[in-house]
Amino acid sequence: MNILARDKLIIALDVESAREALDLFSRLRSFTNFFKIGSKLFTATGPQIVREIVALGGRVFLDLKFHDIPAVVAAAGVEATRLGVSIFTVHAAGGGEMMRRTAEAISETAEREGLPRPRAIAVTVLTSMDDSTLYEVGIASGIESQVRRLARLAFESKLDGAVASPHEAGLVRETVHDRNFIIVAPGLRPAGVGHDDQRRVMTPANALRAGADYLVIGRAIINATNPEIAAQRIIEEMEQEISLEPD
Repeated sequence: MNILARDKLIIALDVESAREALDLFSRLRSFTNFFKIGSKLFTATGPQIVREIVALGGRVFLDLKFHDIPAVVAAAGVEATRLGVSIFTVHAAGGGEMMRRTAEAISETAEREGLPRPRAIAVTVLTSMDDSTLYEVGIASGIESQVRRLARLAFESKLDGAVASPHEAGLVRETVHDRNFIIVAPGLRPAGVGHDDQRRVMTPANALRAGADYLVIGRAIINATNPEIAAQRIIEEMEQEISLEPD
């Protein structure tokens, strides 16, 4: 298995219980060691599921999309650091001060307490949204303009990357030229898999081609009749695309 493909895949554990999550973790960790814990699982189980997966050697992408006043989000970032997550999300729409204070707080906590520093990344526009839903909440500039604006703000606020639909990964790359600024892409569906409630979706190979660093895939794997086979097929698709990339 190509280790680069393995490192780029994040499997979303969007299930209802710790038992289900740990079973999937055990079954799928040979395909990737990186797993997303989002609002559904975290609300059902609390932070203990994060601790358990980290203790078992897994990497956690904590996708809770913090969005609150700067002091509250910075404090949440500190607790995410103490949990041992590798990446966590905030909403870029929370503003520059919120993101700056969060970046500062996690760096200070990691250094003071001798902990690994997680990457804090900013959600730009949810993959369930389109221009019409942005307009509903008072944003008339459209998806592309909003993604560019928020990606630039996240970078200027010292965050480590952005969450963006794979359709906007290229826009983020054009906007932020620092290659250390990572792009995490949800909204991925292999050919033949339904889109559910996500509107701006793409295949894994095309997402890599567009410039994404990490691909978040959940239902296409965990809801499959055989999750291991589904994960293997996705890895193979990713490997094929990676093999075409210039050295």
